[in-house]
Amino acid sequence: MEQKLAEFRARRRAEMEAEKSAQDERREQKDPTEPLVEAASAEEAQSKADKLQEKESSEWLLDSALGRWLGVQRLAFTNLTLLKVLLWLVLLGLFSELEFGLPFFLLSLFYWIYEGLRSPTARRPGELSAYSVFNPDCQPILGTLTAEQLEGEMGYRPMANRLRS
Repeated sequence: MEQKLAEFRARRRAEMEAEKSAQDERREQKDPTEPLVEAASAEEAQSKADKLQEKESSEWLLDSALGRWLGVQRLAFTNLTLLKVLLWLVLLGLFSELEFGLPFFLLSLFYWIYEGLRSPTARRPGELSAYSVFNPDCQPILGTLTAEQLEGEMGYRPMANRLRS
């Protein structure tokens, strides 16, 4: 990690030096009557460098081991989620004091199961459910293992179709 950081800084210095030399060449080629334009471009370059440095310093947590473990994309842990968890903990404490902690926890558990099983988006028209009992005519989705298919693969036959030996 430190090696990558050193390489990045070296590339950065080289880019800054190349940009400086390019600006120096432009100054030599231009008229001395345009110093105000050059000063403005130098200020813009400085402000861009400051913004880039601020961006790098703000991402120090994501570059650390903790930041990689938390991974904003992986956990999607937002302030709203944190507020919900804190509210739930406060309510759990309140209901525990009122000696209704267990019912509150069980109702919360059922609510979490309900929320977890719901899809964030509604099904499109014609889209089948994974549970065939919710589909028209109990139509299974492709790849579903049915009881009849399992019996056939295991070699079982219904009692009515067996031959007497």
